[in-house]
Amino acid sequence: MSTMPSSFRTIRTRAPRALVSATAVAALIAVAGCDGGGKDQGKASATPSSGRASAAPAAPPGSSGLPRSLTDQQPRWKGCEAPTPLQGTGKAPGAGWECADLTVPLDWAKPDGETFRLAMIRAKATGPGKRIGSLVFNFGGPGGSGVSSLPGFSGDYQKLRSRYDLVSFDPRGVGESDGVTCRSDKEIDAAEAVDGTPDDAAEIKAATADAKKYIDGCEKRSGKLLPHVDTVSAARDMDLMRQVLGDRKLSYFGISYGTELGGVYAHLYPRHVARAVLDAVVDPSADTEQGSLAQARGFQLALDNYLRDCAEKGSACPVGDDPEAGDEKIVTLLRKLDKKPLDTDSGRKLTQGGALGGIAAALYSEDSWKYLTLGLQEALLLNKGNLLLAMSDSMSGRDDKGRYSNINAANTAVNCVDEKKRYTVSDVKERLPRFRKTSKVFGDYLAWSLLACTGWPVAGKADTPDVSAKGSPPVLVIGNTGDPATPYEGARTMARQLGQGVGVEVTYRGQGHGAYNSGNACMRKTVNDYLLDGKVPASGKTCG
Repeated sequence: MSTMPSSFRTIRTRAPRALVSATAVAALIAVAGCDGGGKDQGKASATPSSGRASAAPAAPPGSSGLPRSLTDQQPRWKGCEAPTPLQGTGKAPGAGWECADLTVPLDWAKPDGETFRLAMIRAKATGPGKRIGSLVFNFGGPGGSGVSSLPGFSGDYQKLRSRYDLVSFDPRGVGESDGVTCRSDKEIDAAEAVDGTPDDAAEIKAATADAKKYIDGCEKRSGKLLPHVDTVSAARDMDLMRQVLGDRKLSYFGISYGTELGGVYAHLYPRHVARAVLDAVVDPSADTEQGSLAQARGFQLALDNYLRDCAEKGSACPVGDDPEAGDEKIVTLLRKLDKKPLDTDSGRKLTQGGALGGIAAALYSEDSWKYLTLGLQEALLLNKGNLLLAMSDSMSGRDDKGRYSNINAANTAVNCVDEKKRYTVSDVKERLPRFRKTSKVFGDYLAWSLLACTGWPVAGKADTPDVSAKGSPPVLVIGNTGDPATPYEGARTMARQLGQGVGVEVTYRGQGHGAYNSGNACMRKTVNDYLLDGKVPASGKTCG
């Protein structure tokens, strides 16, 4: 679940810190007339497997089978520079932040073979209180750069930093960890014109041809890495990181896709888990189709919640005071954009896909609903697409200089090596009615996203990940009832599949993607008490 290659995109499961900069928002509000209210690495190959992801690494981290050159590494920590374009936008994090590289095997089946480096970042514990160890974060995606994300979120984790070193990293294939690339920035911009929800044979032909061109670019630019960016390999990287950081066991905070990574880690190394929090949980039982349908339901639920809130504001709501009619107005807007994209001040066009991406981006946080209102006002009343396009750019990792992070390319690469199922155009046509019934707004988009891995040069490894973790200590599993990207039901499934006495389900009744960063005091206290003092809440606890 995430974004995808060119034409057929899925919606990424990550929580953006801010949709657009404050300066950009101010400028766009003024426009709307409203008050602020890579290298060529050769060809890839892989051997398909079946069932669930394997729990048997060839040489598990921490075993005597690993070369000392890996286990005895001494990272050279130094001050951090600003994120690179591949990592995304941002400034240098400043004093108190250190960056270093971790050497990992390219192929964990050959730990003494070829290696490459993962980018890491940390901020040391500040006290008061005795230092517990490192707390490793993954903010989701797959494809999100932890190096660029952690400093931006760190204000939310100051209490945790009192006793933990805050640590994150760019997973393999992401950002500066040999980031997967498939297209140039100009090629990505040009692909905006390709319709990702084709309506006839000609549009299907154009979209599938563009997708093939995209995949060929991935293979040409990053083929050597593509078989090795799977979630199981990323989990093995984390266990090596644990050792190199000097921690006897891993303390972990995973958000969105980071919950799947954390579940896989607990499955592989249940006795290496210290304390782990999984927030905004990916359903480990859902295959590609089930996951896409769940996202259609989740984003439609979030949109319905937004429309009800908007309707309560009366005349200030650009789609009116009837939520159901408001949904239809958005559908009508998208249909119009399918035929005639809107102009923007940048000279780029707001396409149907761009508008849908902007709407989805705004639904990741209730705080962003006001920007969705402004974007819809601008599109419906002024026939301009500036703000919706800016929000769409936040989803696709495009900065104001036209440079893209590699989040989409990495996202596709990880999903396609993890997920075994491949779909045809006929499969999508057969499933379209069900997706449309689930969501008039998002259904077509997410149905066509099933083609994201069709023709991928590496076979997928499993139908679903194995997260059973017998022998692990309790793991907090947090579901948000209003989450658009990782619907609430996934948390219950994750808690059950982790195993009795392991998965501890906690519910947040709120809006947006994730719970801890919502600022809810009950949720913050529950997680902080667990991570800092080992206090495990009763399973089924509810906040909000």
